[in-house]
Amino acid sequence: MRTDAEQKDVVIIGGGPAGLSAALMLGRARKQVLLCDGGSPRNSAAEGIHGFVTRDGTPPQEFRRIAREQLAPYGVDILLDTRVTAVERLASGFRVVLAGGRAVECRRVLLATGMIDELPDLPGYRELWGRSIFQCPYCHGWEIRDRPWGLLATGAPALDFALFLTGWSRDLVVFTQGLLEVPPEQRQRLERAGVRVEERKILRLLPGTGHGAHGAHLEAVELEDGTRVAREVLFAHPHQRQTELVQRLGVALDEQGFVRINEQMETSVPGVHAAGDLTTRFQAASMAAGAGTMAAAMMNHALNMENAAAGLWPEG
Repeated sequence: MRTDAEQKDVVIIGGGPAGLSAALMLGRARKQVLLCDGGSPRNSAAEGIHGFVTRDGTPPQEFRRIAREQLAPYGVDILLDTRVTAVERLASGFRVVLAGGRAVECRRVLLATGMIDELPDLPGYRELWGRSIFQCPYCHGWEIRDRPWGLLATGAPALDFALFLTGWSRDLVVFTQGLLEVPPEQRQRLERAGVRVEERKILRLLPGTGHGAHGAHLEAVELEDGTRVAREVLFAHPHQRQTELVQRLGVALDEQGFVRINEQMETSVPGVHAAGDLTTRFQAASMAAGAGTMAAAMMNHALNMENAAAGLWPEG
């Protein structure tokens, strides 16, 4: 590409663990990188990132600050609170348009946009999300082990997930909301494991009268007949959807709505790669970081091979 527009090798869309890890690898590989961080991390309500060796318990904002600081020696350009509004295909790459009209041309794009959680319209849910309502026991289970847990079951797989959760707490109630039929054999398995099944609908989630160090906390689940079931934690998997940008790009999705990628971490749109939560239900900071590293390695290999074929070499 030889135009008057600003040029980069790679534009990374998303400033979470996947995007930051990819930026580190590409920067160290002497690539010109722009990272655009939209500023709305999914885990902003979490107290800390867990299961990430050397960073266990680090608050999400502190994790990002450290990562951005460590990118500085490698010349990675970082735009905070900056949304990407469009990615346009060019003959020799892509034109990435930012909010406000600025445009950058690049050879490859990495989508690290995560997913959007669509929280149910249940009183108390949004207030407690990320504080007493969690998706991943690996991320939060240790801190709340052996406490009264609940599980919002929205499909048959949740019944097996309930058995899985007993590894952290044996005081578990599965709330089916009257929408899920529990087969007799599955009910017996749950009963043997000491898991209770509550089929009445939930009216609302009741936060505690006080507030913990990190905001509201759950005290009880109130059912449609007024019964209150004391719980301190709920696990749930709300519906997720891709960002508008990913939807507009038209990359292929799998049957669960995640972006399909090949062994090179490339989407159905050649030159557009993806890493992190938008590609999988296995969503955790450490897994996203690993995926970002792998995607960066794949992109860097392709770029180096293109440069070698064209007789191009890194500057500086």
